[in-house]
Amino acid sequence: MKSLVIIFVICLSCCAYGEDNKPAKAIAVLGFSDKVFGNVTFSQPSCHEAVFIQIAIVGLTPGKHGFHVHEKGDLSGGCVSTGGHYNPDKLKHGAREDSDRHVGDLGNVVADQTGTVSTSYSDNVITLFGSRSIIGRAIVVHAAEDDLGRTDHPDSHKTGNAGGRLACGIIGIL
Repeated sequence: MKSLVIIFVICLSCCAYGEDNKPAKAIAVLGFSDKVFGNVTFSQPSCHEAVFIQIAIVGLTPGKHGFHVHEKGDLSGGCVSTGGHYNPDKLKHGAREDSDRHVGDLGNVVADQTGTVSTSYSDNVITLFGSRSIIGRAIVVHAAEDDLGRTDHPDSHKTGNAGGRLACGIIGIL
């Protein structure tokens, strides 16, 4: 409950300082991989509404792959230089549906038998507005399934034990 109150108060502050409340759009072009490519687009009608995320990725192995916003938009060392999951509230790792989760925890994407992901959904925790905006950060696709913080693995509550970083891109204004 505490995290829901924190998120509500923070979301109210997104517009409190005269933030322009026009629709916002962003895109990340996935790269830094020989095999995995794609685009992730984000759109948010206003700072009081959810972010709509459209995901198109090719070149993955079939199955689930961890999918997260990472704290830094730094690709100088490849995907590893993007830092950890974006977690300004210092919460434990969780599923996209969890009330206690990193801001950047977007769960898994599921690649079909051809290695393609084509999906979309809305998220109420990330934002394209204010000081907590994901613009300028990075999106990362991982090699393994994100366990959503539900296992006893030592990395479960920190990273979801999602494995290496297959592809990444900086989230920029569209």
